[in-house]
Amino acid sequence: MMGQGSAVRSPVAAGTFYPGSADVLAGEVDELLATARVEPLAGGETVHGVVTPHAGYVYSGPIAASAYGFLRLAPTPARIIVLGPSHFEPLDGLAVTGAGTWRTPLGDLPIDHVGREMLLDAGATKADAPHRSEHSIEVQLPFLQRCFPGVPVLPVAAGSGDPEAAAETIAPALADDALLVVSTDLSHYLDAATARRRDERTAASVEALDLRAIDPHDACGHEALRVGMAWAQRRGYVIRLLDLRTSADTASDSDRVVGYGAFGIVGPGR
Repeated sequence: MMGQGSAVRSPVAAGTFYPGSADVLAGEVDELLATARVEPLAGGETVHGVVTPHAGYVYSGPIAASAYGFLRLAPTPARIIVLGPSHFEPLDGLAVTGAGTWRTPLGDLPIDHVGREMLLDAGATKADAPHRSEHSIEVQLPFLQRCFPGVPVLPVAAGSGDPEAAAETIAPALADDALLVVSTDLSHYLDAATARRRDERTAASVEALDLRAIDPHDACGHEALRVGMAWAQRRGYVIRLLDLRTSADTASDSDRVVGYGAFGIVGPGR
């Protein structure tokens, strides 16, 4: 049930996108993190967020682990905003969850009520429909539960609209004691060689903070990605590519693949 501040948002992707058993899920996430490619920080840098994919773990889990391994280089935050697209519900602007708790097989995550009020005051809406059947944010939560146990999260669905205005909306809740997780996959259903070329071009645009170069063909979560890029730009942060692969590299054939990228958002130390 959802809709009130005390409501619990139950998982919809457990058993499909990721294991439904707590023990199996914890073991899989821990193994992915233990074997992840983790890029080191340069001197004086601090991690402020990541961009990470949201497919089933068998497909994108290793690339997501590259992002979360990097995110663990950050100090423990006061809150984590998880920004993802709304695949199934039309949405303008940003929608925060109305639930007080989000549940995964690993347990319950508290929703950051202070951050939610900040976003509502800045122009976001409270709406449950974009979150009800959405997997893009949910699949991030088991990683966060293993990396930052007990830290409250704020799920935010991103729809159409001005990404720079949306970046201004989320900014009050993203002070230096907070982290941002942006959830998006890259190209869809191209052959492996074409996907690689497109994803390399997209990755270059992300690193260049070129918001206008990102469209729905480049990233299924382009709305969330562009908001994250705009926020990084306004804060003077850098986005760095950490990992770039496709489902052909992880779990499927090379004829019809999905692209996955992991990026770190870095800036001056806190």
